Amino acid sequence: MDSSLLLSSFLQVLAQTLSIYTFVLVVRVLLSWFPNLDWSNPLLSTLSSITDPYLNIFRGLIPPLGGLDLSALVAFFALQIGGGLLSQLAMSTAPSFSSFQ
Repeated sequence: MDSSLLLSSFLQVLAQTLSIYTFVLVVRVLLSWFPNLDWSNPLLSTLSSITDPYLNIFRGLIPPLGGLDLSALVAFFALQIGGGLLSQLAMSTAPSFSSFQ
């Protein structure tokens, strides 16, 4: 297997993983709007343990403004930039089909 194909495939998997993580993060943020949820529930606790370390990075940088936690917006923005860069890098490292003769 060509090393550039392997690298391109790896980068595509990373980009897709970031896309899935973004979806999980959206679910977490939407659920945070419901204050009466029991976060000790195993499913919600797992969701929180997956997303909170990443969100806490941005919570430490951006304090809540008027009770609104805007750090999630910056977290989404960072994920979108990272995913886009990985996708572009994957496409640029992929071997072109015209080279196969």
